[in-house]
Amino acid sequence: MSSHLIQATDTSFEQEVLNSSLPVLVDFWAPWCGPCLMVAPVIEQLAEAYRGKLKVVKVNVDDNPAVSARFQIMSIPTLILFKGGKPVDSVIGALPKTQLVKFLSKHLDQT
Repeated sequence: MSSHLIQATDTSFEQEVLNSSLPVLVDFWAPWCGPCLMVAPVIEQLAEAYRGKLKVVKVNVDDNPAVSARFQIMSIPTLILFKGGKPVDSVIGALPKTQLVKFLSKHLDQT
């Protein structure tokens, strides 16, 4: 896994995501989820490409049920973009890189 990705847990989520000064893309995933594994390399590429502008955090839904329940994660992969500690947008499913870049640029190019 890329060193640009951070694993967040129920206990570290507030520190890593809600208190972050940068926008944070959270990838809710599980190791048994095929689409999650398909999109994982794209998430790593985005973490590298947006380094310094965006923090990328992964949350394993099996290991962290409190955070998953808090944000009502029903399907995975679910990607939620947080700004200022609040969720501002989300996408569900293994989207191609071009669509994820479009999703992020809506929010990141406004800085």
